[in-house]
Amino acid sequence: MGKWAVAMSGGVDSSVAAALLAAEGHEVVGLTMNLWPDWLPEPDDSFKACCGVSAIDDARATARHLGIRHYVLNMREEFERAVIGYFVDEYASGRTPNPCIACNQSIKFSLLLDRVSALGLDGVATGHYARLRHDDKSGRWLVLKAADPHKDQSYVLYGLTQAQLPRVQFPVGSYTKEETRNLARRFGLPAADKPDSQEICFVPRGSYTDVVARFRSEALTPGPMVDTSGRIVGEHQGIARYTVGQRRGLGIAAGEPLYVIGIDRERNAVIVGSEEDLLCVELVASRMNWIALPELRGAQLATARIRHASRDVEAVVRPGREPGEAIVHFAEAQRAAAPGQAVTLYDRDVVLGGGTITSVRTAASLAASA
Repeated sequence: MGKWAVAMSGGVDSSVAAALLAAEGHEVVGLTMNLWPDWLPEPDDSFKACCGVSAIDDARATARHLGIRHYVLNMREEFERAVIGYFVDEYASGRTPNPCIACNQSIKFSLLLDRVSALGLDGVATGHYARLRHDDKSGRWLVLKAADPHKDQSYVLYGLTQAQLPRVQFPVGSYTKEETRNLARRFGLPAADKPDSQEICFVPRGSYTDVVARFRSEALTPGPMVDTSGRIVGEHQGIARYTVGQRRGLGIAAGEPLYVIGIDRERNAVIVGSEEDLLCVELVASRMNWIALPELRGAQLATARIRHASRDVEAVVRPGREPGEAIVHFAEAQRAAAPGQAVTLYDRDVVLGGGTITSVRTAASLAASA
């Protein structure tokens, strides 16, 4: 049996993860990260956050019920720098960030994992819905999709490395959400019927522009809204208020529906176009991390996912021009792929790897460059 820390958010998934490990006979220590910024008011019941004071109380109650030790780690400064800072910088640069991926890579499976190792524990278990497996043939640890396709979180876990994976566990990844809740009731856990967190944890009531305004107010400076020919067709209210694929709230009277198809930070401009202009046939991703492969040596068939909730589509991935870069060509054009988002690549259920989208190419732009 091992000694495992469980990152306990106070929710049902991490609570069941702790209960399962304890039931298997492991020595379990509950750790809750205090991430809630002191400049935000404590969330009320209408805001389902996972890192406020009430979440800490819920985690502590679960640990008490299970008879395990529980500690709170103050990681506010690190979280504000690595996750909130990244979040606002991306929006200020005209990109669409994914703070969950930043938190996984910089906090949960980096800083927290290092602290756990320093305490003499074997590693960290979380309530993520994904599975792990060691491939004896290749000698590599693999990340697989969860048993429950509706809750699968493998998309945000592509950043895990071979050094980290032996020190990580996802105890609920082999269960459906319904099965997890049934286990929580069977264990008598206080969080058995607690609703899932649905918001970005530091964005109360979905007002992410309030967070951007606090740190990067220049991203809310009005500027021109232009069409694909460069003609000014309106005025935007700050590039941070717009994302690729957005249609509502543009304030433009046109003969056809217009969508945000790009953001130009240098000109402080929002670019609008038709729905066809949103169709991405190829993208370039950087900072690639490969899990199932030591590296990408040539073109390879895969399936790709460009958003957490989007479906996987067939693609060909090949090395890019720069180190750590990959080019993904879709068999079927994808709508509204945006720089800053992640692309995660799969071989059936196995995560090959993933990276950050840096540029997208439409059929027209590929034809023009041919």
